[in-house]
Amino acid sequence: MRNSSSNEPTKAEVSNTKLNKMPEPGAFDTEFSAEEAAEVFEKQPSAQKNEKQN
Repeated sequence: MRNSSSNEPTKAEVSNTKLNKMPEPGAFDTEFSAEEAAEVFEKQPSAQKNEKQN
């Protein structure tokens, strides 16, 4: 058995750590459509300023 004064976390502490949890399906989905990309691009303030300067 381990000594309780050790600096290492217990198995329970490790399994409850947020970074050690399995990701939910689709939570880190990086795919997006061209329409979504265009919508975000059009909302950028710098894009609108560049159009006015040209």
